[in-house]
Amino acid sequence: MEGTGGDGPSAAAAALDQRRHELSKLFQHYLDKSTPHSLYRWIGTVCLVLLYALRVYYVQGFYIVTYGLGIYLLNLLIGFLSPLVDPELEPNEGPSLPTKGSDEFKPFIRRLPEFKFWYAITKAFCVAFLMTFFSMFDVPVFWPILLCYWIVLLFLTMKRQIMHMVKYRYIPFNLGKQEIIICTNMERKSRRQVPAAPETELESVCDLIRI
Repeated sequence: MEGTGGDGPSAAAAALDQRRHELSKLFQHYLDKSTPHSLYRWIGTVCLVLLYALRVYYVQGFYIVTYGLGIYLLNLLIGFLSPLVDPELEPNEGPSLPTKGSDEFKPFIRRLPEFKFWYAITKAFCVAFLMTFFSMFDVPVFWPILLCYWIVLLFLTMKRQIMHMVKYRYIPFNLGKQEIIICTNMERKSRRQVPAAPETELESVCDLIRI
């Protein structure tokens, strides 16, 4: 009897852990499937942001929560715009963008990748939205002061980030070369008239344009 009674809580805890592990795997599975669909992910996040804004406007409160959320989003933005290796700290290590036309193209590697940037923003808004249902987080404060302080902080932070970009000559976006094959309508008609043409002749019909 004692052994049976002792195994009860441990078995329940093991079952709970297994269930939690299955839910975590299921969540990770759908999260991985959403990775290539960046547009739909950001559309969902924008809807969540609008829902949070409507919630704050309706209750007329939780300005401290919103201010903390804004500071956290600003830190995420800096990580998204910053390179993986800071050239100011380690100038001779890590990939860097070309500074001359003869240099080889190297993609910009972010310190905070796009997917992690989106996931952190979405999770932050979910947590902040849940916090608006607890009155303990609704601290009375004069919100215009917080808004002005956040705008000043945003201006100073972005100014420093832009000066860092100009100093070390990098752009936080990949602007690589693309090749586009363009064929005119007349060339397409002439191609239809020829039933079987070699691939070399078809390639010579099209103009190769490098951007």
